Amino acid sequence: MLAEALVSEVLQKARAGGAELAELYVERWRRRALRVLSGEVKEATSGIEYGAGLRLFYGTEVVYAYTNDLSPESLLELTETLVKLKGSAGQVDASGRGGLDFRKAAAQGLHAPAIPFTARDKRYRLERILEAEAGAQVGPQIKQVQSNLMEWEQEVLVANSEGVWAEDRRVRTRLYVTAIAQDESGMQTGVVGPGLSVGLELFDRYPPAEIGRKAGMQALTNLRAKPAPAGSMPVVIGNGFGGVIFHEALGHLLETTSVAKKASVLSDKLGEKVASEVVTYIDDGTTPHGWGSQEFDDEGRPSERTVLIENGVLKSYMVDRLGSLLTGYRPTGSGRRQDYTFAPTSRMRNTFIAPGSTPREKLFEGIEYGLYAADMGGGQVRPGSGEYNFAVKEGYIIRHGRIEEPVRGAMLVGKGPESIQRIVAVSDDLEMGPGMCGSLSGSLPVEVGQPHLLISEIVVGGQA
Repeated sequence: MLAEALVSEVLQKARAGGAELAELYVERWRRRALRVLSGEVKEATSGIEYGAGLRLFYGTEVVYAYTNDLSPESLLELTETLVKLKGSAGQVDASGRGGLDFRKAAAQGLHAPAIPFTARDKRYRLERILEAEAGAQVGPQIKQVQSNLMEWEQEVLVANSEGVWAEDRRVRTRLYVTAIAQDESGMQTGVVGPGLSVGLELFDRYPPAEIGRKAGMQALTNLRAKPAPAGSMPVVIGNGFGGVIFHEALGHLLETTSVAKKASVLSDKLGEKVASEVVTYIDDGTTPHGWGSQEFDDEGRPSERTVLIENGVLKSYMVDRLGSLLTGYRPTGSGRRQDYTFAPTSRMRNTFIAPGSTPREKLFEGIEYGLYAADMGGGQVRPGSGEYNFAVKEGYIIRHGRIEEPVRGAMLVGKGPESIQRIVAVSDDLEMGPGMCGSLSGSLPVEVGQPHLLISEIVVGGQA
């Protein structure tokens, strides 16, 4: 995207001005969005973004700036401006220096799409979305269906004054279907939204009609559901997006963004038992075609599979470059950013509880009265402590070991570090679900996941 000579000149100019490390991040985005509401196209947009960000390190002090003007004059002026922020006087001159000796690493195409953007036209996309709309019509109570198709193609270059040169291409596609059911009792929704680091072959892996049907059935289930009970009880949490609780209430506590500031209750606990022994918690940026996968992080470091908790013992944090400087922990390829307008911080990628050995049906045995949280929605978390409350998108009463009537309006309330110690059994049916996570370096695609699991006790907030 940029000539090697220009990149070298920018980085050397920063070093000549006193920066201990200079890093240049360049990206080109291509995005498409198609939104259909009850058979009518409401939005069809596409766009291209192009820009760069420059980050300079002075010990653990960092300055960052960005621009969408990638001319040599603009980039060199940006560099000089950043250098002067740290007190360098006069013109910074890197002339007469030889070029940097970059160690070039290109992506191997591990997540390359089988069907690229240009292989299908708008009509094909619309036809597949209309299949989702038709699939959601599972009963006369379905009054409205909205479908969103999102496609991203991102090219990234990261180079730094240590000789790193990493190029990556990231393609992501997601189909998001919302069905609304209504009768005399009120209105309820069902939402299903698969996404992967793939092209339009997403439609082959997740047939749109089936995605629509699931959203419609969830809306109908919630329409006939009774108000959820309240109280402390055992809870079985469903696989897939059920992992959002531990992403929010535990995963963020393991990022050096909070660990380095001692703002996490899990700071300085490496080697200690922090969870039930049936829990192994992993953040994996290498998952083939995972929604949060990438071959290099946004600091140019190869992605990796990081075991955070193993059999209940804390083994690692998620560490970016600045986090490593502040804590001394090894970087884990976890430096991520929304786009060139953000400096990277330590962030999750594809984070999940590893499969256990308990058959799913065994999780329900012995529960006299409890809740089955089949599908989770959004919630809130208090940073630092991991206190959370999350909505149950689809829930059922467990009575005498059996899944019985559906309930709606349930909330799960607790603390992530406490809840993960109360997991008493984990099944073997791991599934993953895509989402968007917001933090200091912007909004990022992440996957969350887990098998079905049993927590011995959680406070359930409900209306009954």
